[in-house]
Amino acid sequence: MTALPTDLIDRLDESVRDVAEASTLPAELYTSPDVLAFEREAVYAHEWLCVGRAERVPEPGDWFTVTLCDEPIIVVRDKEGTVRAMSAVCQHRAMQVCDGSGNSSTFKCPYHHWNYALDGRLLGAPAMERTVGFDKAEWGLPQLAVEEWQGFVFVNFDRDAAPLAPTLTRYEKYLVNYDLASAVCPGTFTLEGLPWNWKVMFENFNDGYHANRLHQYVQDFCPSNMSAFPEPWSDDSNVIFRTAGYTHIDGGFNATHHTIMPVFPGLSEEERSRSTFALVPPTLCLGTAPDQCFFFLVRPTGPETIDVEIGYIFHPSALEDPLFEHKLKLADVGVQVFVEQDQDATRKVQRGLRSRFAPRGRYSWQEESHVQFNRWLVQRYRRHAGAR
Repeated sequence: MTALPTDLIDRLDESVRDVAEASTLPAELYTSPDVLAFEREAVYAHEWLCVGRAERVPEPGDWFTVTLCDEPIIVVRDKEGTVRAMSAVCQHRAMQVCDGSGNSSTFKCPYHHWNYALDGRLLGAPAMERTVGFDKAEWGLPQLAVEEWQGFVFVNFDRDAAPLAPTLTRYEKYLVNYDLASAVCPGTFTLEGLPWNWKVMFENFNDGYHANRLHQYVQDFCPSNMSAFPEPWSDDSNVIFRTAGYTHIDGGFNATHHTIMPVFPGLSEEERSRSTFALVPPTLCLGTAPDQCFFFLVRPTGPETIDVEIGYIFHPSALEDPLFEHKLKLADVGVQVFVEQDQDATRKVQRGLRSRFAPRGRYSWQEESHVQFNRWLVQRYRRHAGAR
C-alpha cells in the first residue's frame, strides 16, 4: 500500500482555498511514480470510470475491451440486454480471455479453453473433474459495478460504490436539450503515449484562461473573458464544469468560427451561443457546442504518460446528410489546430513540472475550475490517507 508523506498532504491546503487565494498543486503530484500508485488506490479503485459509449455494444453479445490501471476489462451487452463489465483475466492461469471487440455468445480463454458466459459465469473447464473441491460456480470472471449516464458507460471496481448519477445533477440541465443518450458517435480514435500526467490533461481541457491566448485567432469567437462558473461547488459533486460564451450564435471550433454540422434542434438561443466544458474525474472530459459534443477518455499509463480516446457526438440527423463524411473531415481539421496547440503546451508544462524551479503558482479568476478539481482530488487523497 503506497502512502503519501503527511507534510505533502498538509501542503494541499493551499490548493483548495478560494480561487483568489489558492496556489497550484505541488509539482510532484504530476511526476512521482509513488503519487500515481497512491492515486490508483485512492481514486481509481473507488471512483466511476468512463469506458465509452453504450452504443458501442448495441446488440446482445457485442463486447469490447479496455485497460484501466493495468486491469483488462470486458464491457459486454448480455443476452437480456444489460450492459455488464467484468475482468478479462481468466481465473485459471490469468491469461486475458479476449482483446479488441466483437460479438460472441461466450468468452473462451484460448489457453486452456475455460469458457465463460456473457454474464461472467464459468460454463466449462476441461479436465477439472479430478481437482479436489473444484466448483465452477466459484470461478466466474470478477464483476465490476456498471452505470449508464447520458449514453456513457461507467464502471467501478468498488461494487459497493454509491450511484454516480445523483452526483452529476449540477451539470445535467446543461445537457437536457442535447439528448445525448439518443445522439450518435460515429467512432473514436486513440492517441497513445502522450507525455504528460493525467491531471495536466484534465486541467488543460477545462482551462478558460488560455482559450483565446494559446488559441489566438482560431478561438477569438469564444474568448477567455466570457468563461463563467454558474453553479457553486459542493463536496458531493463528481462534475466540474464551466460555460464558455460566444461572441455570436452558432459558433464553431474551426477556421470559419461557425458550425459545420447540423445544430442540435432542441437548443435554445442561449445554448447556441456557448459551449460547456466538463470534467467527470478521473477519466471523462466532456464538451458541448451547438452542432456537436466531444469527449476525451483519459487513461494513465505511467506518472507522466497517458492514452486518450477521443470521440465526437452528433444529432442523428447529421449522419443522414450525404455530405456527412466531408463535413466531418472539415470539422476535424479545425479541431486538430486546437489539438496541436494544446499538445505543444501540455508537453512543455510537463517538462516544466520536472524543473527545480517549478512553482506553486497563483490562479486567475478564469481558472475557477482548477480549484474545484483540486477540491475533488484532495478530498479523495485525504479520505484514503485517513482510512489507511
